[in-house]
Amino acid sequence: MRQTVNILSYADLINAALAQTEPQRLLFVFARAELPDDASAAQRAAFAAGAGGALAPVMCVDKLPAEQPSFAGLVAESSNTGLDWQMVFVTSLSGRAGIAPGSDEADCALKMMVESVKQGSIGGFLAFDRTGTAVQLS
Repeated sequence: MRQTVNILSYADLINAALAQTEPQRLLFVFARAELPDDASAAQRAAFAAGAGGALAPVMCVDKLPAEQPSFAGLVAESSNTGLDWQMVFVTSLSGRAGIAPGSDEADCALKMMVESVKQGSIGGFLAFDRTGTAVQLS
């Protein structure tokens, strides 16, 4: 029987990852809102008011759950890059036979995840804003 997990916070994510029968590797794609060059005046006004725009990936990383147990730590680490972001998308890779996937295994999955975010296909990912609040995007 498959158990449903309700993830409302980054702590819930870490706890769910650690509770899986196989070790997990978490995949993160950080994105910022951008306005297309050909945006209309109405789109520009909405964007200036904090609405609209498109999410563009700016960086990605993979981590074992224990490597970054707090959202504050994740934000602090991302700040070292100097890249601005407003949203982070997260998914996981499951290990096999008690062994967590390595970073090399995560590379291909991260590339596909970045492309999905670029295309707006984000329904399969968890999303958190910069404060660590889980966000439901449609």
